[in-house]
Amino acid sequence: MSDHAELRVVTLCTGNAARSVMAGALLTGLAGDAPLAVRTAGTHVVEGQPMSRRTRDALEAVGGRADGHRSHQVTDDDVAGADLVVAMAGEHVAYVRRRHPAASVRTATIRRLCRDLPAAPGPLAERLSALRLDEVELEPWEDVPDPAGGDDDEYLACAVELADLTAELAIRLGLAARPGALG
Repeated sequence: MSDHAELRVVTLCTGNAARSVMAGALLTGLAGDAPLAVRTAGTHVVEGQPMSRRTRDALEAVGGRADGHRSHQVTDDDVAGADLVVAMAGEHVAYVRRRHPAASVRTATIRRLCRDLPAAPGPLAERLSALRLDEVELEPWEDVPDPAGGDDDEYLACAVELADLTAELAIRLGLAARPGALG
């Protein structure tokens, strides 16, 4: 985390209409009282659009809510102010690397973070630095499939996957305890 008490996270997808919205809402819900600020954004957005019925229904089916969501194009300030940029696919990491190279060291796909980010104590910036995220080769396994244009079942499958991934990420960020852990 940075010098302030609040962890600032940007969840990033393409249109800020499904994946980043779901991930941001679910991560916020998992944080409880932990000091967390989540901003959802996209790399190619029609600004200000409401969430679709399919996204809303899928998110609600896994216990999440994103009331009042409006699509948002990621900005320089969003990325510069984030302690962590959580991308939904390799293409979003590549976008940050091209447009915001200074943020590359704290940008990764949610799947890579769930696999590689140590849950050990220690400052987040140090744990991210050790991963050398600006140098890792982006791989196809990292992508959370985009449900855009799909049916309700595809949106639900995406929401279920993101519920699992955000639960693991919350543990690795120290926002939640591992189920069954004493505390």
